[in-house]
Amino acid sequence: MTTAEQIQPEGDAAAVAWDIEPLVDGEGEAGVERLLDLATARARAFAERHEGRVAELGGDELIAAMRDLGEIQELAGRAGSYASLWFSTNTQDPPRGAIVQRVQERGTEIQTALLFFDLEWAALCDEHAEALLATDGLDFCRHYLSTLRRYRPHLLSQPEERVLAEKRVTGESAWERLFSELVSAIEVDAPRAGDGTGGGADDEGSTEPLALDAALSRLTSPDREVRRTTAEAVTGALAPGLRTRAYLFNTLLHDKAVDDRLRGYRSWISSRNLSNEASDESVQALVEAVKGRYELPRRWYRLKAELLGIDRIADYDRMAPVVSEDETMPWPDARELVLEAYGSFSPELGRLARGFFDERRIDAPLRPGKRGGAFCAYTVPSSPSYVMLNWTSKRRDALTLAHELGHGVHADLGASQGIYHQHTPLTLAETASVFGEEMLFARLLEQTDSADSRLALLAGSIEDSIATVFRQTAMNQFEDRVHSARREEGELPVERFGELWRESQSEMLGDSVELTEGYDTWWSYIPHFIHTPGYVYAYAYGQLLALSVYERYLEEGESFVPRYLEMLSAGGSRSPEELGRIVGVDLADPGFWDAGLALVERQLEQAEAAAREVSGDGRPAG
Repeated sequence: MTTAEQIQPEGDAAAVAWDIEPLVDGEGEAGVERLLDLATARARAFAERHEGRVAELGGDELIAAMRDLGEIQELAGRAGSYASLWFSTNTQDPPRGAIVQRVQERGTEIQTALLFFDLEWAALCDEHAEALLATDGLDFCRHYLSTLRRYRPHLLSQPEERVLAEKRVTGESAWERLFSELVSAIEVDAPRAGDGTGGGADDEGSTEPLALDAALSRLTSPDREVRRTTAEAVTGALAPGLRTRAYLFNTLLHDKAVDDRLRGYRSWISSRNLSNEASDESVQALVEAVKGRYELPRRWYRLKAELLGIDRIADYDRMAPVVSEDETMPWPDARELVLEAYGSFSPELGRLARGFFDERRIDAPLRPGKRGGAFCAYTVPSSPSYVMLNWTSKRRDALTLAHELGHGVHADLGASQGIYHQHTPLTLAETASVFGEEMLFARLLEQTDSADSRLALLAGSIEDSIATVFRQTAMNQFEDRVHSARREEGELPVERFGELWRESQSEMLGDSVELTEGYDTWWSYIPHFIHTPGYVYAYAYGQLLALSVYERYLEEGESFVPRYLEMLSAGGSRSPEELGRIVGVDLADPGFWDAGLALVERQLEQAEAAAREVSGDGRPAG
């Protein structure tokens, strides 16, 4: 078993753990139960007062009812946030899994008691609903109530909705939790990495057990043999549970197909688009625009092959450094750089970002059983947000920190809108995070004093754009294929998932990257396919939007800052188009995507120029 000492990062990050006790007033599991008891009692009382009578509410009564509902959601949300955050730091600990299950069960009880309200609200005639929505004092929930009515054609009867909600605990939610536990338990018997300078393994054939995220970070090694053998080890580690994860995915694919059929959604992605306040047509326009520029990642990967001195890179080479400089960054340095970037842009953002460190709202180190990746949890407006990392002391980790803190400041500014409007649709959820990452990137670029370092940074930037815009679009196409195939062909064998994964990746990469045989199984650890079907295109949407917003800032300077803060503080209180207009972006313009993609191409041109500078002869270094 991997020990904590083996995988703890260097420096102070090993001690950076969040304190989530404020969510439950310092009462731990007992606090979770107390909050759920309060929420349950208030939900039952609310139902006794209002069930069957929503159509009779006047404007002032609607305001009072929505405030009551919001307070119930706050109580349940604090309990749920505590349970999920506690679980995420050790998904292999049974008591943590048990409390997550408890919260889901109690949360479903609360949800079913309140189901009537949304259904009765959606059933109101348009004239009556519009009159109520015009009530003074309803700003805290007006947009939320308006968007709820868009679901009217897809809602079932109250008894049917109740059954679906009750069964979700032992259905969809249970499968999602099982996936998290299975992936978090994956241990990679990876080749020993040597002294960290890229000189290869200490002892030929020597290996060490690593968590999946730690092993994947080895794909950034400058040593190609380390990358190749690590990729093979990851493939080997994915193999034992592959059929189980494929069965799990099959089950959720069919579950969604049934749900879509019952609710009358015309495609597998329609429900996600509705929640994102985006039309099927606009999303398809985004996907087609990105696919139309697939030559950009191919162009980069051909250049990268030249930089690495090989004919064609393989899938495990895509994250390889293009120069031999050491790209590690100690935690204290990353902390100060990120805070400087945020603070120099806006003292308010700097203050909010510092709060994550001062108030112990970051969990940084790798640990056995800890959920992989990085995320920011919004919690509820009455409590601040939390950031989780898996810190490996890479310079890229500092950019991840800046990214997640972008989510965090967005959440904390949006909290002023209250429970109904704190969250934006997923399509805007990446705006502040990518913007924060760009701020740090610009600062790092300013500090570079060598052509090699400049090339390394630019390479990282273009590769992040490729990963966020193009790879996520390719993953959207994988999802499209698997959802369609599951509905047309029935249960899909493991090999079919691999075929569809390879097809979607090959469509993006063309002949610029060799896809190895083992890569066919790498779809099986990606959580978005399981937890949030259809989510991934929002990354491309958000990246292109954020790059456009950042470009506005570069053009306008300090005068742009107040409008940017206004947009973040608006949360989800307005439509995406209205939020975009605050910062001068027209999301309804069909040419918007082309403008964002042009910025990605400019990044690529900068990287190509840096490569020529490194070579010293006008040609890429090789």
